[in-house]
Amino acid sequence: MHIVYNLIYFLAAWRWGDWRNWKEYYPTILFFILCDLLHNFLAYNHDLWIYEEIFFAELLPNHTTISLLYMVVIYPATILIYLNYFFRTDKWSNKVFHFAIWVSIYIVAECTNLYVGLFSHHNGWNIWYSILFILMMFILFPIHYRKPLLAWGISILIIVLIVLNFDLFLYFK
Repeated sequence: MHIVYNLIYFLAAWRWGDWRNWKEYYPTILFFILCDLLHNFLAYNHDLWIYEEIFFAELLPNHTTISLLYMVVIYPATILIYLNYFFRTDKWSNKVFHFAIWVSIYIVAECTNLYVGLFSHHNGWNIWYSILFILMMFILFPIHYRKPLLAWGISILIIVLIVLNFDLFLYFK
């Protein structure tokens, strides 16, 4: 099923992504990927969430392969579409609407994946943390695009809060 999701995002990016200006978005794409890689490293022995595959388990046998597929396809597609439309308008109401659409897409996808067994929460993480995380994520993307150092500072604070709240340092043994 994760292959289907990636195909949908790929086609959406093909249609609505700002490919002419992909170099402008490249640092934010890398920011998104690096933050997820960091999460996978910090939570390696104490998972907060895990991707699972039901239909294509031979191709995507574990969380790591699914996560890498997301990093290669879904994350760039998200940035190419989200930032393109976010910065197309100066009206805050349009920006808020676009933000709400993308937050909703990610929340609905996570809830659907939880329901069908393609995703699971662990070690105290739950849907409310995910919603908060998704909100912060989509706030950080435009910040990173305009002021990368500010976004990194905020991200480090968020990472520290997650590490402390979920006792991730206890699992580096």
